[in-house]
Amino acid sequence: MKRLYPYSFTLLFVIMFSACTSDNALKIEVFETSASGNQLKKLTEFSSGENAATIKLLPNKTFQTITGFGGSFTEASAYLLNELGQENRNRILEAYFGESGAKYSLARTHMNSCDFSLSHYSYAPMEGDTSLEHFSIEEDRDDLIPMIREAMAVSKDGFKIISSPWTAPPWMKDNNDWRGGKLLPEYYDTWALFFSKYIDAYKAEGIDIWGFTVENEPLGNDNNWESMHFSPEEMTLFVQNHLGPKLEADGKGDVKILGYDQNREHLKEWVDVMFKDEASSKYFDGTAVHWYASTYEVFPEALQYAHNKAPDKHLIQSEACVDAEAPKWQDDAWYWSKEATDWGWDWAPEKDKPLHPKYVPVYRYARDIIGCLNNWVDGWVDWNMVLDRQGGPNWFKNWCVAPVIVDPEKNEVYFTPIYYTMAHFSRYIRPGAKRIGHELSDDKLMATAAQNSDGSIVVVILNQEPEARNLALSFGERTAEIAISPQAIQTIVIPNQ
Repeated sequence: MKRLYPYSFTLLFVIMFSACTSDNALKIEVFETSASGNQLKKLTEFSSGENAATIKLLPNKTFQTITGFGGSFTEASAYLLNELGQENRNRILEAYFGESGAKYSLARTHMNSCDFSLSHYSYAPMEGDTSLEHFSIEEDRDDLIPMIREAMAVSKDGFKIISSPWTAPPWMKDNNDWRGGKLLPEYYDTWALFFSKYIDAYKAEGIDIWGFTVENEPLGNDNNWESMHFSPEEMTLFVQNHLGPKLEADGKGDVKILGYDQNREHLKEWVDVMFKDEASSKYFDGTAVHWYASTYEVFPEALQYAHNKAPDKHLIQSEACVDAEAPKWQDDAWYWSKEATDWGWDWAPEKDKPLHPKYVPVYRYARDIIGCLNNWVDGWVDWNMVLDRQGGPNWFKNWCVAPVIVDPEKNEVYFTPIYYTMAHFSRYIRPGAKRIGHELSDDKLMATAAQNSDGSIVVVILNQEPEARNLALSFGERTAEIAISPQAIQTIVIPNQ
């Protein structure tokens, strides 16, 4: 059986080249992933052609500072790593976090259980334990904590972790259930204490928590799996009067608090409440969003609105995946084909059906990351890092796709094209980079550009068309002539020169 390795792009041994021979030649490195089989392949030769699209870089026009890119530590992913042989476990962690891999710099994990857990659990299971004397993260010790710690050991530059609760323990809720319901007001202080104790517990394991989202999907998920409902007003009051003051009083005021954490079509109404005035805004460090409202729409107006409402705060895409699908095994062509469907294909209200047509998984990822970056998003986090051939384990059988799929019984690993798509951004656009302006003449292409703190510039281009495109890249007085293959993603790196 053919195996695909993410190390075919021997990136640590790249030799720089000049794309043309004039005195104004721009030194560049070009890496491409394509439907024809390139997997972050370094390209050094390009056929010249007429009618080249122009990409003009505008480094003096700067936008947001990048926080990072990455994926999520879930109990499902961590459990599967434990089921693999040590060689494949190491291989996957290196592919995500190592110097030869995607170099993930931002990650997310769940507090208490979620649908991608093996079962329901809470760190505070004892009813009435309002002081949380019995708080314990013991459930995370077998799988989740070891995966995070091994990833930390592999990562040279480190990565930030965002933690998100799907629900408080049922005894704190008005319906006494894992699914749905609201946090009872008498437990607001206890729930705030829960966050503080979680920071301490993970710190004791050598794991620092960079930030929280207050609640995963506060609008709910039709009570299918762990959830808890907040209105914008309720979440803002909880943060303003309970969570923010508690973290501040416990000396944890530097831990970020991100509000909302659901789909972008409702973003305006949430940021209007969260950032209404100085008092409501005080403890919010930003906003988190998901992509599930559409298979193609980025909602740029909503993202722009959220940025303008709080221009000095984070705007982070905290979850995305190919949902409502079982993964296709060792079938790269499927990930480049318009065959994927999402939850909305079957279940969206009729008025929203047009937002959920069939789509190409690679394009959905690349389009969304580029569109988010071009509309002030500073961090982009994928969902599960590893799933099995069914798209689990998931106690609710809410099957999804991950960039890496494994068969633990056969100890086999499949790096899907989505893995390489993520790496086109995460490996090259590093934390602290600033997005810069660009002008692109071909509306059939999508592009974004950023300048890293070391002075290097990164351009990522998506070509969804069945034909190759010739490109003329200009940076000041210097130029480079290149080409992008049909159905391809390309990263161009301009070293500091």
